Amino acid sequence: MAQTQDAVSAQAPARVVVTGSLISRTDTETPTPVQVLTAADIQKSGKTSVAELLNDLAANGQGTLGTGFSGAFANGASGISLRGLTVGATLVLVDGHRLAPYPLSDDAQRAFVDVSSIPFDAIDSIEVLKSGASSLYGSDAIAGVVNIKLKKNLNGTRVAAESGNTQHGGGKTHRASISTGIGDLDNDGYNAFITAEWRRQGAIKVADRDRFDWANADWRSRGGNNIRLGVPNGLNSRLTATNSPFLYNPAGPAKPGINPATGKPYAAIDNSANFQFLDPTKCNYDLYMSGGCAIRDDKTNIQPQTENINLLVGMTKKLNADWELAFKGSMFQRNSVNNRGSYLSAYSPTTFGGNNSLNNGVVTSGNSRVPSTLIPANAAFNQLGAPARLYGYIPGTDPFATQDNTATTTRFALDLHGSAYGWDVNVAGGITKVKTDIDYSGYIDRAALYNAIFNGTWNPIGGNSPALLNTVSPHFSNTLESKLNYFDAVGSRELMQLGAGPLALAAGVHYHKRTQNSPAASLTANGQVAQTTAFVIGDETNTAAFAELQATPIKNLELHASGRYDHYKNFNKFTPAASFKWAPMSQFGVRGTYAKGFRAPNPAEVGNAGSFFTFNGIDDPVLCANGNPNTAGNVPTACGLNPPYVQLTTPSLSPEKSTSYTLGVILEPVRGLNATLDYYNIKVTNQIVSAAGNDPSYVPAFVRGPVTPLDIANGDGTTSVGTPALGPIIYATSPYVNLGGTKTSGIEADIGYRWRLPNDLGSLKANLSAAHTFSYLTEAAGGVSYQLAGTQGPSAISGATGSPKDRAQFSLAWSRGPLDVNTTVNYTSDFSTIDPSLGVNDCSGPGGTSFNVGGRAYFRNLPQPEYYCHVASFTSVNLNLQYKLSQNLTVKGSILNLFDRQPPADVATYGNSGAQTSYNASLHQAGAIGRFFSLGLAYTF
Repeated sequence: MAQTQDAVSAQAPARVVVTGSLISRTDTETPTPVQVLTAADIQKSGKTSVAELLNDLAANGQGTLGTGFSGAFANGASGISLRGLTVGATLVLVDGHRLAPYPLSDDAQRAFVDVSSIPFDAIDSIEVLKSGASSLYGSDAIAGVVNIKLKKNLNGTRVAAESGNTQHGGGKTHRASISTGIGDLDNDGYNAFITAEWRRQGAIKVADRDRFDWANADWRSRGGNNIRLGVPNGLNSRLTATNSPFLYNPAGPAKPGINPATGKPYAAIDNSANFQFLDPTKCNYDLYMSGGCAIRDDKTNIQPQTENINLLVGMTKKLNADWELAFKGSMFQRNSVNNRGSYLSAYSPTTFGGNNSLNNGVVTSGNSRVPSTLIPANAAFNQLGAPARLYGYIPGTDPFATQDNTATTTRFALDLHGSAYGWDVNVAGGITKVKTDIDYSGYIDRAALYNAIFNGTWNPIGGNSPALLNTVSPHFSNTLESKLNYFDAVGSRELMQLGAGPLALAAGVHYHKRTQNSPAASLTANGQVAQTTAFVIGDETNTAAFAELQATPIKNLELHASGRYDHYKNFNKFTPAASFKWAPMSQFGVRGTYAKGFRAPNPAEVGNAGSFFTFNGIDDPVLCANGNPNTAGNVPTACGLNPPYVQLTTPSLSPEKSTSYTLGVILEPVRGLNATLDYYNIKVTNQIVSAAGNDPSYVPAFVRGPVTPLDIANGDGTTSVGTPALGPIIYATSPYVNLGGTKTSGIEADIGYRWRLPNDLGSLKANLSAAHTFSYLTEAAGGVSYQLAGTQGPSAISGATGSPKDRAQFSLAWSRGPLDVNTTVNYTSDFSTIDPSLGVNDCSGPGGTSFNVGGRAYFRNLPQPEYYCHVASFTSVNLNLQYKLSQNLTVKGSILNLFDRQPPADVATYGNSGAQTSYNASLHQAGAIGRFFSLGLAYTF
């Protein structure tokens, strides 16, 4: 009899709770679309980080934050953007609970969980809920939820190691892990385990890839400008910082030579008598004029150097037959060395207007201002006999602003679950924190630099003492923290029989307190150096009650209704949702959802916070009225200006709101073939945006600095030093406002097929996940809307990462005995480089989209070739093989980007504009990395 009971028990399907519901079920095909990545899927992907894995999801869209995005406010971290609604509209959970967000917000505004810090070997599965879920999870779940489930228990020991390298240089990756656990819950009443992982990924520099067009800043062969650092051209008035300092006499005699290429005179500055090259062995007049004094970009990252050390400890104890207590403690640490691609370590040739600082809502401009940086005629190294300007990088300093970022995520969680009085009860509490320590280098104290130059203690070509170098380019640090502590209690039970099945209820309460303490670095706060990071100081407290009902009123029809009431300090919010699934036969089913959602204003938007940002290039309305730097009387540096805007918080903001629905079919026409096809429609209103660029009534009130002598165009290609009518634009302020919205719709498909090959040739498993965007409308004030699907826009979101209409991932796996072969194809469709929301309708005219969207200079003042008006589609193929050499030993090998596809040119994305590269790091990072090989071993015992 006991044997029969065991057999029945073994056949009984297990009940699980799937993300998007609080009620356990045996059928994992839910009314809401959920994509599940198992631990086996993750290990067979060939990827070495969660961020890389999730970046390839077909549902992941524009606004994605990848580690290759050098220009990000939160560079070094990675975030997911389902349906292209930004990382702030996708809720990331760990074991179904909230985690403290990264202390640096995306675009200094959107809070998100850094998925790059979560290790592979600690993950049991990843569930991606592709539906609005605020009725159960609260704020941020507008586009969907990514629930990363960590391992619950573990027996035995597994040791693994792997190494990889790129074909084109840089990016060496090494990873090692160990997992071990003891105890059996059923027999011993407990389980305890520990997993540890180490991963190091080498940097890939622009210099490692500058043989390819997308990384080469000399665009002359492509009809554009040579914008390599240190190359004189018409955009910089043929005066620019080079690899070795030189002096230039702006008042020298104009003796233009003749340019043999054009037969026309050079500008007056092309007179070697006006130049003094301080180290002619590195840079002289002929080298300078031919572009031979360019600065090799061996500092800017295409992929940053990262190192991860991760530890997870888990313990589960059976208290009695019905109750279990589980504890998880984890420490995930990621170190990355990043730079913003900003060339800061160069002498200021004319004047230095000072650094701006923003603290406690007060903007201070002109800190460390240097009224004149002209080198006196009597300076020891000035042999021109007149006051001169000093150009060139500053020897002995890091030429790029660099941030050595160590982010440590700690999490301590208790989960108690069991049964009491007919209820299944889950009680959970946790303490989570993300601490980011940043060491800064490459920032210049301009006042200290010119004080040393003017008092004669500074040698402009090098050899300065370490103490003096540290004064001029100080190394400093900052600590930023984000904390979130939570408590959840949920009970569920069957209330009664209703129709063809039970009426089940789940109800619960939630509490979390979030604090963010991300102050400005000390030298930024006092204006001693240029801006480092945005600062945010604030807190958020949320209490909520929620409930869900599930019923089967007639056979094969499943109904759900849920609602949640959230209380925040400044507002209350109720969000309902409903869903159904009707499966009249095993081969066919229909499902649908309707949900309200919201995103609460976060401390970066309503707290004590602020940042400096640029969103579009302009011409100074006074100093460059017609936009032509060569027009007589114009100030060339005031043309194509990217003025900083000071982003100010608005405490009275109300939450963003959303309405979404999905409608889909579930198909299993033949055995082994499973398919789902779901239509989604999401409308977001009351969005929190910056007034600049969004509010038509906003008129920037530019704050100008003092009037100082500047170069003024003579009208013949030359310039003269003069005093303009007004001082240069320093900044303008812009508050956050609730304005406009976004409407997006599309269709997503997941198709899987398994079949066994004849003659014992093994088995095949194929899977296709695809997403097509029908529409992506941005609604501005006044009822004006812009269709952005298939375009570059919206450029104001996370680096103008593009809005392609189609993304797909196809995998084909073959297994036979000890061998597993898995091939994955990732596809992203093409899109236009035009962003209609900026009023740009023609990218092939002079200046083109490359200038109108964010100030890129590839084709500035030149006609942009039609070819660059769109970004080509991109396909990469990954191959992964695993072979069990024995019962315990497995060898694996992977080739990512098997065919070494290069990324298509994207001249409008601003994520890498500072690095002078023209590819899209969010969509096409695999192409920038190139072909990647890895080999690994795993042993279990």
